[in-house]
Amino acid sequence: MPTIFKPDHPALKAKAEVMSKNLLTNNAISWMIYLAVMFGLGYLVVAGASSMGYNWQWYRIPQYFFSEKNGTIELGLFTIGVLNTFKISFIAFFIACAFAIVLVALRLSHLIVGRTLSITILELVRNTPILVLLYLFYYVFGPVFSLEREAAGIACLAVFHGVLISEILRSAIEAVPKGQWEGAKSIGMSPFQTYRYIILPQSVSFVIPPLTGELIHLIKNSAVVSVIAVVELTTIGRNVISDTYMSFEVWFTIAAIYLVITLSFSAMFHVVEKRFALKS
Repeated sequence: MPTIFKPDHPALKAKAEVMSKNLLTNNAISWMIYLAVMFGLGYLVVAGASSMGYNWQWYRIPQYFFSEKNGTIELGLFTIGVLNTFKISFIAFFIACAFAIVLVALRLSHLIVGRTLSITILELVRNTPILVLLYLFYYVFGPVFSLEREAAGIACLAVFHGVLISEILRSAIEAVPKGQWEGAKSIGMSPFQTYRYIILPQSVSFVIPPLTGELIHLIKNSAVVSVIAVVELTTIGRNVISDTYMSFEVWFTIAAIYLVITLSFSAMFHVVEKRFALKS
């Protein structure tokens, strides 16, 4: 006589769970769900624009990347905005790294004044919204130190992300086992030699992943300087909208540009991270 299981039998429950798990992990099903969600979002955008009587003008967007005049290719406004965004972001990132090294040196020093100063700067900057910090640099520190709007924006980004990078560096240094410090001290290495030959080379593998995220975060945060009219991608997008009223096309295009930039940097640094992981 065949065995009859009740609907709530543990064997049936386990089989149902396995089937549902296999269904959700199936690539075809996953892609169907993804495409359905994206189609739904696209439909909502198109339907919302149609209800507003919006006139799509995607054909005008390419001219803001490149244009041809008298047989020569000229950079469009969006391309210029991307280049300015890179310039602001990379300058701010390098200054932030230098600032972070100083903060870490003070934080790990044996000087009470140095540690107190480092912690004070860290807590003040980290707990202040970046927009408020930008206003402080532009309207307060700018006139005092004769900073132009672009310099004030770069300084704001460098300080804000510098304190975050300092925490990344400090965590990476402290992640090195204590035995490495003791071993270096036992063979007569100075603190400088210990950092240079023992601690810092081992810290690289701990630093790269969060530092990559911080660079991507800084690139996205660079849009905040548009508030003080610094010429970068977001500022140019706002100017184009004021001239053409193509709100949907411009903001979708700018969002796509930021997405391509961040994904490209993520992929590039992922390769670097894997190489350092193999060497370490």
